[in-house]
Amino acid sequence: MRNKHGLVRLGLVALLMAGLGACGTGANGAASHPGNDGRGTGTSGQGAPPHQDGVFGLRSGVRHVTQQTTTGTRPHLVTTCTPATRQVKHTNRSGRSKKTWYTTEHYQDCRKTARGTETYRRVIRPERWCVKLDDVNGDPKKDAAWYRVTSTTYHQALGADARARLRFTPTGTGC
Repeated sequence: MRNKHGLVRLGLVALLMAGLGACGTGANGAASHPGNDGRGTGTSGQGAPPHQDGVFGLRSGVRHVTQQTTTGTRPHLVTTCTPATRQVKHTNRSGRSKKTWYTTEHYQDCRKTARGTETYRRVIRPERWCVKLDDVNGDPKKDAAWYRVTSTTYHQALGADARARLRFTPTGTGC
């Protein structure tokens, strides 16, 4: 009886694997759905780069957006400790007898309490480096596209001529 259940279970597993295998990949190991290359869409709503491989085009402009901060206040937290005690139960078993006794344990009960306020620097706008491209990826219709880049890429673009051809991997879109 046990062997029949094992054979049925093995047959169901084989059938399930065959069905899932047909949905996953094609004959050459590529994804069977058109347009699905396994990399995802790349859009996260946070200005994700449109191309993982990078972009190229003609330098149209550069922009450095400085970091903007302001002062803020928050409660100043101080750790205050008070001595405290607790009862600890001990038991010892020896054969049928059980002996129980209690001891008092001393410890520090510490808590954070607000005492006054403190000031700190709060970032309102983070620092950004941007490059503006024309003829993005060879398409003359894609002009004036801003891309966020690293500081190194920004300084390379800043040193390049006005309509120089640039190739870089952006960290985001827009500026």
